[in-house]
Amino acid sequence: MPYTQIMYHLVFSTKKRERILKPEGHEELFKYIWGTIKNKNCHLYRINGIEDHLHILTSLHPTICLSDFIKDIKVSSSIWIKKNNIFPFFQCWQESYSAFTCSYSDKDNLVKYIINQKEHHKKVSYRDELIELYQEAGIEYDERYLF
Repeated sequence: MPYTQIMYHLVFSTKKRERILKPEGHEELFKYIWGTIKNKNCHLYRINGIEDHLHILTSLHPTICLSDFIKDIKVSSSIWIKKNNIFPFFQCWQESYSAFTCSYSDKDNLVKYIINQKEHHKKVSYRDELIELYQEAGIEYDERYLF
């Protein structure tokens, strides 16, 4: 039996970063995504977001491929959102995503960061947040794809 701790901070947005994920539907969406994560034998530490993007802190089971995991979350939640009309103007998630590996010792600080998204984005734009996350992780990025 393998023993692993593969933790990711995931960030992805609505198509064209449309601000359509209204707060009154967040709890239901987050519960649905939590169920998807749980069904993959992964662990959700925290999920939160604002009107145009989500943050997820999760550990991945060693048999799960990151890109498939995110694809499953996006596809299943898109279908669920449309079927239940949770966010009437929702079209789909953006094609891309950002994923950052995390150490277990950073978990508590990341949970606090994710919990604080609403306050955080009163001061920092999504674009600036992504740039800061990329810089902290040493990820080269192309500004053309930040919008």
